[in-house]
Amino acid sequence: MPDHTQFRRATAWMRKTAVEEVATSRASAALDDTSGLSPLEHDIAGDGCGPGSSALEPGQLYRRISGRDDRARPVSDEELAALGDPMAVEFFRVGTFPSTVQELLSKLPATAAASRKVYLVSEAGQIPPDAIAERDMRFVITTAVAGSQVDLLVSAQAGGDPGEGFLQVAAWDPGARVFNFYARFDSSWVWAGNSWHALEPDSRGKGCFDSHVNGSVVMKELRIPWINWQSERATIRHAEDDPLHRDHLFQQVIGAQQLELTVRSLVTRWTAARLATVTANGVVDHPDRLLRHLFTSTTVNLTSTDRQSSNITADGPDLMPPTGFWLNQDVLFDDLLLFTQAAPPRAAAARYVASLTQFGFGLEETPSSFSQPGDTFFAFVVPEAAHEDNEVVRQMVRKGLVSAKFAACALMVDFPNPVFSPARSHLMRYVPTAPTQTVELCDKVAQAISDAAQTLPADSPEGRFDAHWRVPDDAWRTVFGQRVDAYLREVTERIRTESGFDDYVRLAESRRRQFRLMKLNEFELTLPVTNIPLGAPPLAMREDATVAELS
Repeated sequence: MPDHTQFRRATAWMRKTAVEEVATSRASAALDDTSGLSPLEHDIAGDGCGPGSSALEPGQLYRRISGRDDRARPVSDEELAALGDPMAVEFFRVGTFPSTVQELLSKLPATAAASRKVYLVSEAGQIPPDAIAERDMRFVITTAVAGSQVDLLVSAQAGGDPGEGFLQVAAWDPGARVFNFYARFDSSWVWAGNSWHALEPDSRGKGCFDSHVNGSVVMKELRIPWINWQSERATIRHAEDDPLHRDHLFQQVIGAQQLELTVRSLVTRWTAARLATVTANGVVDHPDRLLRHLFTSTTVNLTSTDRQSSNITADGPDLMPPTGFWLNQDVLFDDLLLFTQAAPPRAAAARYVASLTQFGFGLEETPSSFSQPGDTFFAFVVPEAAHEDNEVVRQMVRKGLVSAKFAACALMVDFPNPVFSPARSHLMRYVPTAPTQTVELCDKVAQAISDAAQTLPADSPEGRFDAHWRVPDDAWRTVFGQRVDAYLREVTERIRTESGFDDYVRLAESRRRQFRLMKLNEFELTLPVTNIPLGAPPLAMREDATVAELS
């Protein structure tokens, strides 16, 4: 295996990455002000839990929960008995430790094989095979082992030596109602924790929870066109003589549009289990851990246009940037049902084409020295509000933990910035951290914010929330919808101008740079680079559709 692949996130949860090496050399953005994550931390595998570690005996299940365990230790009999997911039941409890993905799948019950689906992803999937040495192709395999619903997800290297490539598993435990996370190192396995560990301060954002931020399964590119995945929108390129063509798993690959449905349902399953547990007996445990999904960006998804960048010409049809760039469409429109009429903004294709040269767009990967001018395969990739965050908000509203109006009032504080909003994050200071009666939570937080607003400027986050909260209950959907309509109309006007489009390109790059500071940023080829200086101040959108520096 080439040396540089040792720094890829997909090879080991517990290694520092090449991307992190680059990120930590840059000025750190204040992520703790705009997300539920802590700043980047080193979590190196040199302490007895990593590939090739002599501390791991073959044929053994170890425990190493990053942030809790200094090093790996054998799982006790009591711990093993408490693990009720398919990996524990079918393998570890009977002393079986599969060394390859093929061996793992072959030893599952026949019913699991019948439900198996295989997907393929690679950030270099659309780069000519002879232009880059390592393409980081990964299989994602889903199957239902213990019932009719998917309860086992496997991530494995596609191609190469299956005994040397990474092998990671997320498995649903129906009794504990959590995902357990495992990784194979050589011929031993490590249990890296469960969904609840993702939420605890000592392990949050560490180990596997740097990507499984909220304890659920992850598909960053969840929405059409499923960037980087083989799908109905794109086929990953392979050389004619690529040995992968003969791989049995490769021959089963289907489109990622089906994986989207699975991931959404699994996020819903874990979120429902989580809320049921933390609201038992009419009390909300750790209200701050729930409401940070509304007020902050605990994580993000990536979205783009549905257009291939290479096919966009100056005289072609208008380009429609993803709606998630402008606002949180899923919650505001689909869940809270704001009354809106404005059409999504569209830009002249010539503006986009000119921006590629003006801003020096390119794809670069440091380990392989690969460089290519232009945008990613699909045009205008940007972070958007995470489905994980939105699902928690959605279920909180349905369960009556917060009202639809409360959620809308919070989002409208800074709705033109659906991710990385310091203004919304500022309101977390009014959320209780101690157990709170469910019937009191919404009004308690709203009252605390409104009380503070009395001595603060009207345009402060508190002042904005308070003004929203005072809108009559039978009018807020219309009032807020009119504001959103006005904003989108302003965007529609500005995006047609050269200065306006250029501002939005800078805003997109500002948000991409904030994403790069997150450990979820695993591969350099996920996003384009530009000539915008690394030290450029972070930007935010205003409700009048202008872009300003964050102060």
